[in-house]
Amino acid sequence: MDFYKKNLGLTPSTVSANGHWIEYDLPQGGCFAITTLAEGVKPSAVSGGSIAFEVEDLDSLTQQLKKNGVTFKLDIFSSPVCRMAIIIDSEGNAIMLHELNQ
Repeated sequence: MDFYKKNLGLTPSTVSANGHWIEYDLPQGGCFAITTLAEGVKPSAVSGGSIAFEVEDLDSLTQQLKKNGVTFKLDIFSSPVCRMAIIIDSEGNAIMLHELNQ
């Protein structure tokens, strides 16, 4: 959970008793959750869960994350719809960061 506080400025708002559901309130409203959808299994690289964030400036964000020592599974790549990068948090969860094509 430290990964999200240090790199994204987020603090958990809800953590299930067994850790399979972790929820974060977002500064402008809304929230996101990391979950395995399997009770008793914590989110991790092998648990099957993942999340994605839409960002406004993928280049700047990836530069800052690299300076912070964040691990990248895939550096920036393009699709017909957006540009993306995939990072790994401190617990091994894959996180997609994507910027829509203009």
